[in-house]
Amino acid sequence: MTGSIKELPVLYLISDRLQSKNRPLAEVIEASLKGGVRMVQLREKDLPVRDLLRLALEIKGLTVAYGAKLLVNDRIDVALAVEAEGVHLPASSFSVEDARSVLGDDKIIGFSAHSIDEAKEAKSAGADFVTFSPVYYTPSKAAYGEPQGLDRLKEVRDAINIPVYGLGGINVDNIKEVIRAGAHGVALISAIIGAKDIQGESERLVDLASSKRLN
Repeated sequence: MTGSIKELPVLYLISDRLQSKNRPLAEVIEASLKGGVRMVQLREKDLPVRDLLRLALEIKGLTVAYGAKLLVNDRIDVALAVEAEGVHLPASSFSVEDARSVLGDDKIIGFSAHSIDEAKEAKSAGADFVTFSPVYYTPSKAAYGEPQGLDRLKEVRDAINIPVYGLGGINVDNIKEVIRAGAHGVALISAIIGAKDIQGESERLVDLASSKRLN
């Protein structure tokens, strides 16, 4: 449906203030939004809920200003409190069904899948999209095992008919490979959060992910 909240962009930024090189996270997020990022996951899992809520309100103000979507990792209560567009569920979080029963049909629910079976289950349960990781090596996903590669990403894409975002070790050098493999888009952390020129790098990554000339 045109204009639907569930029209998902090709680039999905996941926050990590510990990689922001001492820059305030809101400043980092705003620079990425200026560069064309249109969906952000607030994923500061170590923050006490009051601090997370305060930060979520600040980030929500930015995403509204730039016409972007905000998803909150795991915390359905915080997502509801700040009127975020949805939540992103780790595999260890609430079930997709339970989240949907609380959030309703209009909110976006993303799910972190690390196998084809997890992706299928998430789709069957009503998730709107999944991230699949790790595609390439990245320290943040090392606990989930060896990189799964593009062939496995293609298998997941073929197995479910909801958007799949490749996640893990993706940057300007390999982002086109991930899109060619059939991913709806890419989810990024360090490639943007850790960049020296966040706006410029965001522009470059959005352009590469959106390009129709993947050659």
